Amino acid sequence: MKNLILSEYERTFKRKKTMIGLLIVCFVLAFECVFLYAMDGVSFYDAEHAVKLNSINTAPFFLRELGIFLYFVLIPMFVVDSFNGEYSSGALRLVLIRPQNRIKVLLAKWFVQVSIFLGIMIFTWIVATVFGILFMPHVEETTFYQTDAMNPFAGLLYTVVFYGIAFVIIIAVIGLCSLISVLMPNPILAYAGTVVTLVGSLYIHDVFDYFLTTDSIFKVLGEPQAAFFISLFLIISISSMINIGIWKMKQWMG
Repeated sequence: MKNLILSEYERTFKRKKTMIGLLIVCFVLAFECVFLYAMDGVSFYDAEHAVKLNSINTAPFFLRELGIFLYFVLIPMFVVDSFNGEYSSGALRLVLIRPQNRIKVLLAKWFVQVSIFLGIMIFTWIVATVFGILFMPHVEETTFYQTDAMNPFAGLLYTVVFYGIAFVIIIAVIGLCSLISVLMPNPILAYAGTVVTLVGSLYIHDVFDYFLTTDSIFKVLGEPQAAFFISLFLIISISSMINIGIWKMKQWMG
C-alpha cells in the first residue's frame, strides 16, 4: 500500500496542472490578503450581515472566495486527472497490469487527493491566522455569526472547527468527482459533470448550498442543523460504496 501511495504522489506531482494549481492557490491567498487589507478588514457572513475583521475572526473569511475555486476548479482538475485522465491516457493500465489489488489502488488515489487538499487547508488556515494577527485590529474577544463573545483561544477553536467542516465538504466533493470521473468517458465530460452536479444539487434541496458558499458553515456553527451533517455523510458514504463497486467490476484493461 505504501508503494502505491508513493507512486500516486509521484504521478500527481509530475503533472504540470498540479504545480500550476498549487501556485494559483498561493496567488489567490495573496490576493485575498491585499483585498481584505485594502477593504479595511470588512467582509460578510452573508448578503445581509457585514463584519469587521479582527485578530481573532479573520481566518474563516479566507475560505469565502477560495472555497469556490477549490470546489469548482481545483478539486475537479486534480481528481479528474487522477481518476479519468489516467484511464483515458492509458497510464492506469500500466499500474493495473501488475498484480495490484484494485481497491488498494482506489484507496491510494483517494488518500493522495485528500492529503493534498488537507495540506491546502492547513496552509490557508496558517496564512489567514497570521494575517489576522499581524494586520487586523487586535481585540481581546469577538463574536461570530450567532455566537456569544469568544476570547482568543475560543476563537481559535472556532476557526479550527470551521476549517474542519470545510474539509469534510471537500472530501464529499472529491467523492462525487471521483465517482463521476469513472462513469464519464473522457476528462472534459467528467469535469463538466462534476460542475453540473454541484450546481444542480441546489435545485434538489437548499441544504446543498455548502457546495457554493461557506456561509452555511457559519450558520451550522451558530445553530446546529442535522440535515447538513446527514447529507454530507450520505454523499461521502454512497459515493464511496458505488465507486468501490465500479472499481471491482469495470474492465480497466479493455
